[in-house]
Amino acid sequence: MKRIGLIGGMSWESTATYYRLLNEAVRAARSPLASADVLLHSLDFSAVVALQKTGRWDLAAEMLADSARRLERAGADCVLICTNTMHLVSAEVQVAVSIPLIDIIRETGETLKQAGHSRPLLLATRYTMEHGFYADRMEAAVGFRPIVPNAEDRTLVHRVIFEELCAGHVDPSSARAFEAVVERGRAAGADSVILGCTEIGLLVRPDALALPGFCSTEIHAAAAVRFALGEGQETVIETENAKLRERVAA
Repeated sequence: MKRIGLIGGMSWESTATYYRLLNEAVRAARSPLASADVLLHSLDFSAVVALQKTGRWDLAAEMLADSARRLERAGADCVLICTNTMHLVSAEVQVAVSIPLIDIIRETGETLKQAGHSRPLLLATRYTMEHGFYADRMEAAVGFRPIVPNAEDRTLVHRVIFEELCAGHVDPSSARAFEAVVERGRAAGADSVILGCTEIGLLVRPDALALPGFCSTEIHAAAAVRFALGEGQETVIETENAKLRERVAA
């Protein structure tokens, strides 16, 4: 079994979900007493948020790249950034190490494509919904771009993520508000919904929405387990990361 390296703590609420999902999947694949070989470097989320708010993505990239290097030195065979938003700096993280980075955007896009969906509604932080990096990378990977909620709904989703879910609060009224956002997305033509923040699965179930739901946390963890257990994932990931390094170098 290969060793999975996690850059976590952003927030630790969803990082705990990663740990559970990884171990549940390995147990199901191997035996009742089997567990995943995992290394975790958990960052101080308040420091990361401060950099996000001031637009210092360069310093955030340095912080996560340092984390990835620490995991590689400790013996990790791959690395995951356990948050969608910080995939904005995934290229910088990948070029900092020689082990593969398993990309949450590409894995989510491939899962949607295999399920026959091509117009997903993206629920995520404001940075992920509005910056453009997420849509650009999904389009490059699978040929379609997600749509985002209207401005009022984007504000609602962002607020609930940071003020409630990342702080450990799950409010049933916020779940109902998210369900209404999804319903409006369906009316606007979306054919599916991406839970594109790793905390959203703490609030709503992907199978209980007005559209077929895809939890990025679950998809990301499943991809890591396939890699760790050697289920044909290595070549695809290595090829994609080679392309990423070439883009950065250019």
